[in-house]
Amino acid sequence: MIPIAEPCLGKEELKNVIEAVKSGWISSKGKFITEFENKFSKYCGVKYGVATSNGTAALHLALVALGIKNGDEVIVPTLSFVAVANAVTYCGATPIFVDSHSEYWCMDPEKIEEKITRKTKAIIPVHLYGHPCDMDAIIDIARDNNLYVIEDAAESHGAEYKGKKVGGFGDVACFSFYGNKVITTGEGGMCLTNDEELVEKLKILRDHGMDPNKKYWHNVIGFNYRMTNLQAAIGVAQIKKLDKFVKIKRRIAKIYKKGLGELEEKNLIKLHPEMKWAKCTYWIFSLLIENEFGITRDELIKKFEKEKIETRPFFYPLHTLPPYKRNADYPVAEDLSRRGINLPSSIKLDEELMRILKIIKNLAKL
Repeated sequence: MIPIAEPCLGKEELKNVIEAVKSGWISSKGKFITEFENKFSKYCGVKYGVATSNGTAALHLALVALGIKNGDEVIVPTLSFVAVANAVTYCGATPIFVDSHSEYWCMDPEKIEEKITRKTKAIIPVHLYGHPCDMDAIIDIARDNNLYVIEDAAESHGAEYKGKKVGGFGDVACFSFYGNKVITTGEGGMCLTNDEELVEKLKILRDHGMDPNKKYWHNVIGFNYRMTNLQAAIGVAQIKKLDKFVKIKRRIAKIYKKGLGELEEKNLIKLHPEMKWAKCTYWIFSLLIENEFGITRDELIKKFEKEKIETRPFFYPLHTLPPYKRNADYPVAEDLSRRGINLPSSIKLDEELMRILKIIKNLAKL
């Protein structure tokens, strides 16, 4: 089976893990945790990092630290992984959905203001599949309406908006280091912020709400959202390779675009976009199947399954899922979800790319 994504681990990761094991510090204390926080935040151009047990925990932690509570509303894109809506719901708040931009698939800034009410407290832009959101437009709306901005950068390590890496545009940014991400710690996540007061709140809430100056004294209700030293040991090694991994991801995207360019010219498919103001990491290279292609997106996925090649459909729009069902119209997100397919994007791909391209070309109505 050719996987859609897979971790790339080597001697450096193993060396760090062995060092952590030999030190005896294998849980939530140890030198690698601080080192990972410092190096990743510095990479993203942000002052502080707070490592967490996973990306969803990072989102929940950020929302709680910013005071999001029962009765509040938080604006999120409807085309996203469900974690963003779940994290809002954990706080007792309500996720308010926004449609996608037809050109680059992320949250459409022009659709945000109509969703703002007196209950709205924050916006969570999601940098979908490695492509940044239009952060200037979103930040302007947030400032005009006194709203927090929480970047969901789980899929976009190393992506850039107007020459600046994502993760430093909002009040907090949240990353995931799950096994299929650009860099991984197996599970794991991180909150980034430039706010010194906020980072202290994040650290206290991450550790059961324990007072850092008074052991086992808990002034607030917190969570067990700590990253282990073993996970961070892997992360420290992975950061050194992040730029290399992004370069390979972009090379894979270039091969896909060159190999499938003719199909796009004939309006049979639409390839993964990259706006002029963005540097996309193509975490998972994606495309849209047009009606003229000859078979549907789901039929194409089944064809790949028979060839033992893993692909994925786009996320279901969140407003169509049972917990978040809305009788509302989000036409762009619904269309993207119906036609979108994620192709294998592992940095280990080599000659398999030619096989994937050949299958798509042979199935297209040329």
